Parts: sequence; structure tokens; C-alpha cells
Amino acid sequence: MSVEEHNWPVNYFNYFTEIEEHFQKTRGTALFLMSPLDWALVESWKNAGVPLEAVMRGIDAAFEKWRSRKSRIQAINSLAYCTQAVLAEAQAMAGGTPARPSNQASAPFSVDELRAYLGVNSEQLKQLATPAYDEIGTAIARLESEADLYFQNLEELEQRLAALEDKMLAAARTRQTEEDLFNARRNLDAQLRPYRGKMTAEQLSMLEKQYLERALLERERLPRLSLFYMDAAAR
Repeated sequence: MSVEEHNWPVNYFNYFTEIEEHFQKTRGTALFLMSPLDWALVESWKNAGVPLEAVMRGIDAAFEKWRSRKSRIQAINSLAYCTQAVLAEAQAMAGGTPARPSNQASAPFSVDELRAYLGVNSEQLKQLATPAYDEIGTAIARLESEADLYFQNLEELEQRLAALEDKMLAAARTRQTEEDLFNARRNLDAQLRPYRGKMTAEQLSMLEKQYLERALLERERLPRLSLFYMDAAAR
């Protein structure tokens, strides 16, 4: 087993919060709130397997380049500004640049917190009183009842939750109108316009997918099921 596989909980669960905190710290504004586009971008990096270390280095490199400019009229107001630098760092790491080691090897939450997270998501889905969502809520309740067992194998639990979220998204899409989708795409285009030149076609496609899924879930008042969102749900 590789070091990365051995530290799966740490590498996985720290991804979201560490990027947010590092961006805020590097920008020098701890109260800065990242946008839905930023969160979708982080998720697209996670799903593409971009190492956390590469994202951190990319953020640093982007800000160093910005600060070196003689004229800095506009502040960096989105993580999207760092996209090219993050991609460059990911490619460098793929070529053998060592990542910073991690000494932690356990999940950053307790089994009781896991049980509570599953319970809240199950109840939220059932309260929507929609047969498809109720079925998924019942499935999550079963996982909650076996939280002690799954706490020993969080990777399998995450895979099961990912399958349930795919099913939930499919149900949500059947309820989405043409106007809903049009408005979501229009909002996405407005936010992406300043950064399109900094991204590849593949990155744009992945980011679009994540953004539209987030918009759909928010409109339907559906929870994110992945363990990746446990920390965000607690805020």
C-alpha cells in the first residue's frame, strides 16, 4: 500500500478546508468568502486527482506572480485566478517533485459525528416528501445504523454515498425545468467569463459540470452526501 493510500482519510478530508484556509491566508483576508464557482473548482480538482500540495503551491505561485507586477489594480477575488498555476504544479509533481509528507493517519471526526452527519442528511431528504428522495434517505439511515462498522472502512462508505448522490442527482434532473437550467448556465457564464482564458477545455467542462450540479442541489434543497462535506455541514 502506498503512503497516499495509507493516509486516505487525511488526504481526502483535509482537501476542502485546507485549500479554503490557504487561499484566505495567502490573500490576507481571513473573512473572505469563496464563491460557488470556487467551491465547484475545488471539487473538480479533487475529482481529477490534483494533489492538495499542488493546489497549495499553485495558489502561492499565482499570488507571487500577481504581487510582482508593478501595477495591481484588481485584487484576486476568485480561486479561478490560480487555475493555470495549480495545473503547472500538478504537472510538476507528476514528474517527480516530492509532496510534503503527512504524519496524520486517522479521520478528523469521531464515529458519533459521522452518525450525526448521516442522520441529518437522511432526515433532510425524508422531509422533502418526494418518493425518490425518501428512498435515498432510507438508504442513508441504514448506513447510519451501521456507522460503527463503516467507520473502520470510510473509503467503502464514501463509495456508497457517492452512488446514492448520483441517484439523487438523477432524480433532481427530472424535476428541473428548461428555465431553471438556462438560469444556472447564464449565472455560470457570468462568473466564468473573466477566467475562461486561464483554463483548458477539459477543466472548463469539469468545472461546468460541478457548478451546475451544485446549483441543482441548492435549488432542490438537497444535501451533499459525500464525507468530503462533513466539515462544511458543521459550519
